[in-house]
Parts: sequence; structure tokens; C-alpha cells
Amino acid sequence: MQVSRVHPSPAEQAPGSAQKRPHIVVGITDPQTCLVLTGRLRTLREAGFRVTLVCSPGELLVGTGASEGVEVIAIPMRRGIAVASDLVSLARLWLLLRRLKPDLTEFSTPKAGLLGCIAARLAGVPHRVYLLRGLKLEASRGFKRLILLGAERMAAACAQIVLCNSGSLRTAALALRVAPAAKLQLLGDGSSNGVDTKRFSPGESDMRERLCIPAKAPVVGYVGRLTRDKGVPELVEAFRLILATKPDTHLLLVGWFDASDDALSEELRSRIENHPQIHCTGFVAQTAPYYRVMDVMVFPSWREGFPNAALEAASTGIPVITTVCTGSRDSVVPEVTGFLIRPGYPVAISEMVLKLLGDTALRLRMGKAARRWVLTHYANTQVLDLLAAFYRSLLQPVGAADSPLRMRLLIDDHTVDQVGNAGL
Repeated sequence: MQVSRVHPSPAEQAPGSAQKRPHIVVGITDPQTCLVLTGRLRTLREAGFRVTLVCSPGELLVGTGASEGVEVIAIPMRRGIAVASDLVSLARLWLLLRRLKPDLTEFSTPKAGLLGCIAARLAGVPHRVYLLRGLKLEASRGFKRLILLGAERMAAACAQIVLCNSGSLRTAALALRVAPAAKLQLLGDGSSNGVDTKRFSPGESDMRERLCIPAKAPVVGYVGRLTRDKGVPELVEAFRLILATKPDTHLLLVGWFDASDDALSEELRSRIENHPQIHCTGFVAQTAPYYRVMDVMVFPSWREGFPNAALEAASTGIPVITTVCTGSRDSVVPEVTGFLIRPGYPVAISEMVLKLLGDTALRLRMGKAARRWVLTHYANTQVLDLLAAFYRSLLQPVGAADSPLRMRLLIDDHTVDQVGNAGL
């Protein structure tokens, strides 16, 4: 077990002060997921929590600890099903939590969510949150789907709260009986982090020149892992159809070929890598300049929790085309900030892209509406402040005068107000 402590705050350095600060352990599976924690850990630390991040080892883990100013601990976890190594990871997580004795744990992503929530319950952590970022089972079939559903139910059973990333994700989890309605909660309008609207904003970028894209060529963009369940095969086929009408269009894929069970075929990967008008960047930590190159953003995913990429594009003033699938449909206001289509239909992608590329006024109007929508609902400051307030309310004694936090819960398709953590 590798432990790396990075940039402790002055309060943590004071003798005996660390024990007085409520301690949160945040756990994820893969270091690349650290990108979606930007600002989240720092906000919790600045709100008075001691924060420890647990994840598989990697440079991004160490870098996130440094940038967010939190302690990081590396525990290897396999993303796929691996019973022997999973048991070892579970034991390490249990021993770690027994030693740290945190006040609250927040585990997310499928493997860390399952192992972390089990370990937290076995270790007797008083407040346990499972952050549901998506349902991988929605893109699976047969026996694998049953295994994934069982894993989700087990993680939820070991947690006291299942914090859902979006309203449609909560609806899907409720329909699948992942957890009871009272346990499935949604903060505000959803999203785990919101968007840094200053960093993701309209502006100039030199990326066209760097990528050798002609100055006036239309650019269709995508940001994320390059896998089947993200709809990349349909996007590449749609691009072929787009070129028949607008042959000067370029496709910008900001992401990496993920070696998972949803990996693209070698034939499709070769097609992407050898196409003169498809630009594949590989993994990129700072994506903001790439959005400013795009005229349209396409995110044709089959499953999501609440796609950060779609919100980042909207914040940059770009209309988004995405699917009606869980999570994705929350990231667009249909016909206002972009378009929703059924997953798996390249023709639908090409038609919507050509509609936007052929109507500059519509594209600009939607882009402006998209940025206003994000500024109103998903600025990271308001999303993360709500999270910090919610976690503070969980740690208050039951019945304390300052403990209730009025939060919006979506119960059986109705919006209701519920005070604090009553009934959990």
C-alpha cells in the first residue's frame, strides 16, 4: 500500500488539529477518473474537511493530490472482474479504513464503489455515501448484466446514501431496484462537479493551427474515451455520411483508445488513425482549448451518469448533440441548447450535424443558450458548495439546530423538499 501525503493545509499541520477536522475518504478506481474530481476535493478541504483520496496508483493520482491539496493513498484495483485481486483490494481498503477511522466515505465508479462501500460497512464507518456516476449494466446483456446489477445493489446496500449524478440516473436506478427511493438522492439539478465556467468559456484557440485544420473548415468534436459504449463507431460512420455533403469537415476526437471490454475493433481504430480528416489527440488533461476549435459537439453515448464533456462544451458556447439515454438526456435542453437523438443511429447524427453546420444563426443561438443554461444551473461553485453543505449536514448530530439542509429530491417523478438526512 503506497501512501503519499501532498500539500497538507496549515490546519492539518497544527499539532492535534487533524483529529478535530471531520475526515472524508473519497475513493475511485482508475487514476484517469481523477479528472472529474477537479475542484471537488479542494472545495471539501476548504470547507473544513480533512480529505483523503484513494485510487489505483498512477501519475494522475499524485498530480491530483498536489493540485487539490489533499492526501492520496494508492491501492491497486482492477476495473474488470478479477475475483482474487478484488479480494486483496477489499482487504486493503478495509485495513485502511480501520486505521484512518474516517467520519464519512464517498466511493464511486463500479469497482471502487463496490469494494469501498463493502469495506466501509465492515470497518464501521458512521456515514457511507455511494456516488452513482452511471450504470455500466445499461450497455451490457445476459449474465454480465446480472453480475453488474448485483454489484450495484450490493454497493447501495452497504451505503446509507446513494447520491445520483442526474435525475434520469435516479429514475433508472429506482426502476432497476438498485436501492429504495429514500436512499436514492439528487443534489440540486445534478452533476458531481459542475463546470468551471471561466476555464470552459468561448474564446480564441491556436489548436486549429496545431492540428493542421484549415481556418474555415467545419469541425465536429467529441471528448471522452474511445469505446463502443460511448457511440464512437456510430460517430465515425456518421462522419462518413457528413463528408458526402460537406467534404471539408473535420472530426476532432479528444480522447484515448480504452483497452476495456468495450474497446473499438482494430479495423475501426486503424480507420480512425489513418483518416486524413480525423484528428485523434490521445489522452488530454487540459481539454478547454480543444472545445474552442469545435463548431458542434457530438456525444452519442449509450450510457452515462451526467456527461461532464457535454456540460463543458455547452459552457464553451457549443451546441451539443447527444442521445436520449440515461444521463445524456439531462445534459441538453432539446431544441434550445442542442438536440437529442436515439442511440445507435449514424444517420440521425449526420442529419443533426448538417442542420447545425448549415445554419450559422441557429448554431450560434443554441451555443449562447447553452452557456446561459450552464451558468444558471451548473457553475462548479454552486454545485460544489451544495455538496459541502450536504456533507456538513450529515455529520451534524441528529436534531442539531444547524443540521438541516434543504435539498431537492426527486421522488417518484415529483420534486419535493426534504430536510437534512431525515429518514435515512
